[in-house]
Amino acid sequence: MSDLSGERLAELRRTFDAIDVSGDGFISQAEFVRHFPGLPGEALASLEQNADADGDGSISFEEFVRLVG
Repeated sequence: MSDLSGERLAELRRTFDAIDVSGDGFISQAEFVRHFPGLPGEALASLEQNADADGDGSISFEEFVRLVG
């Protein structure tokens, strides 16, 4: 995350917070589906496999930044 500008990190935080409707600091599969209703199941599975580094079933802000940063 250190190679991203403050402005980019702030933009990513706003996007993350918009998806994380529960406000718990993690994006669940249900929140992704709610935010991106047309996302195919294969894309969701790939997202979870590639983004959920710790395998806890949700995406933290740090994982989100690694994914889209």
